[in-house]
Formats: sequence, structure tokens, C-alpha cells
Amino acid sequence: MNGHPLNVDPATHRLDSVPFDRSPNADRRPPEMPIELVVVHAISLPPGEFGGTAIERFFTNRLDPDEHPYFQEISDLHVSAHVVIYRDGSIRQFVPFDRRAWHAGDSRFEDRMRCNDFSIGIELEGTDTDPYTGVQYERLGHVLDAIKRAYPSVRAVRGHSDIAPGRKTDPGPAFDWGQLASRLPEGMAIA
Repeated sequence: MNGHPLNVDPATHRLDSVPFDRSPNADRRPPEMPIELVVVHAISLPPGEFGGTAIERFFTNRLDPDEHPYFQEISDLHVSAHVVIYRDGSIRQFVPFDRRAWHAGDSRFEDRMRCNDFSIGIELEGTDTDPYTGVQYERLGHVLDAIKRAYPSVRAVRGHSDIAPGRKTDPGPAFDWGQLASRLPEGMAIA
């Protein structure tokens, strides 16, 4: 990935040159449903701790509930995101973009419910209150550019808190929407 732009392989609906670890927590999108939205999330496992493999194990249902007290609380959840961007800028994909990842939950965008049906979920390794890294914004911009080229119907980027207000707070006040705005591809908007 160093130096060359990311692309979405039209045959697999996956980013080229990034590791893929298939999550079972995904299914088919509704027929004829264009992808219109990207939802930005934040995740750290255990909460506030970075590094390790807990996120990968969580999205692939391999998280050991006895490893940490918090893991016992989430061990029965079946969730995923299409892509995770880690603190160091590395990227891993879990769900092909043409499939529905289970990331948004009870959600609303404009007058439409069930955002998972028509969105792509991108997790940033982080918390609501810790500043995200510069390389995360850079790589998020690269991923959004690849998505927009592959799926021209994508027109908006929102935080999880925007589509599930009162229920979710991520990516939180630490996320710099101005940094993201300067990296958005043409035809994609924040507000």
C-alpha cells in the first residue's frame, strides 16, 4: 500500500493490498440497494487500550470472554465493520463492501432507517476522547477515495453518533471533522 492508491477489486469488493479476515457477522444487502453512506466508528478493546488482536477476534467471534472482564460483557455480540484503520495507519478488511456488515445497529440517515442496508462501516482504533493519529486521517481519506471510485452512489460520511444519537457517541469529540473534510473525494459530503 505504500505509495500507491488503494483500489477496490471489482470481483471481490475488497480493498487491494490490505489483509482480509472474513467476519461471519455479515449478510446480503437488500436487492438493488445502492451504497450511499459511510459511517465512521471508534473502537478499542479493551476500552482505552490500543494494539493487540482483540478487535480482529471480536469481529470474527473468537474473543475469549475470560481474557478481560469487559470481554465478558460483549462476548455474545455479533458485530462487524467493513474496514478497521489502526493507530499506526495499518488497515484490515473484514467484510466485502457489497455485503452488509453489522455495524450501525438501530440507526437513521435522513428519512431512512436501517443504515446497515446502504452503508459502509469504517472503524478507527481509538476512543471518543483520545486524539486520532494523523496517519489514520490520511488512510481514511485513501479508503474513502477508493470507495467513491468503486461506488459512485456514496455521497455522505457520518459519525455513528450522527445516525444513532443518544445511543452512540463515537467517533466522539476527539475526531477532527475538519481534517477529514480536507481529504474527502469530490461528491462526498460530511453535512
